[in-house]
Amino acid sequence: MTSISIIIPVLNEVSTITKTISTAQTAKDIEIIVVDGGSNDGTIELIKCLNIQVISSLPGRATQMNCGAKIARGKILLFLHGDTLLPSNFDRMLEDILVKPKIIAGAFELSIRGTTKGLRIVERMVNWRSRYLQMPYGDQGIFLPAKIFQEIGGFPEIPIMEDFELIRQLKKRGQIAIVTAPVFTSGRRWQKLGIIKTTFINQIVIIAYLLGVSPKRLARFYRSHI
Repeated sequence: MTSISIIIPVLNEVSTITKTISTAQTAKDIEIIVVDGGSNDGTIELIKCLNIQVISSLPGRATQMNCGAKIARGKILLFLHGDTLLPSNFDRMLEDILVKPKIIAGAFELSIRGTTKGLRIVERMVNWRSRYLQMPYGDQGIFLPAKIFQEIGGFPEIPIMEDFELIRQLKKRGQIAIVTAPVFTSGRRWQKLGIIKTTFINQIVIIAYLLGVSPKRLARFYRSHI
């Protein structure tokens, strides 16, 4: 049985997916499943040229990741964004973590690609939240045993906050561990909108979700501002 299945949801990631896949391929005994949500920029053709398994699904990160998980053969599922690079020896690190008592799932620390000093502050805030509140988000490469993923019913199929809700459900069953080695995610969103505006929008969405605003409404708000 394959040890780790890496599931990568994509939508128009032709400029980033090659590097993401190349970092995933450094490990042994893995499978990579790319789930496309309707790309029209050449992403699918590029992935096929790389001889990587690609399937199509309805758009939506939760839907795409659940589709990938259904065909995954690995004992461990690692959900990776299409613009995020894995660290060296990631496979050994996550396997070592998941055998520890009471650990139900995990994620990596976050490093944002870019030289802006404000990004370092964002990284510190994210990594503090992840470690001390046990609340990593999807761009940190969430991983967990396939059996546990199936037991909790996978990602809730909502248009936004699916990673947040998954972690909340997992925390009821055990501890969320954080790998000290970071994944390296694209800084394009922060560069496009600015660090303060991006952080502000993110916090509004989280607070509104906790107050009961519907995910559909939040998704419309988020997409209109990014």
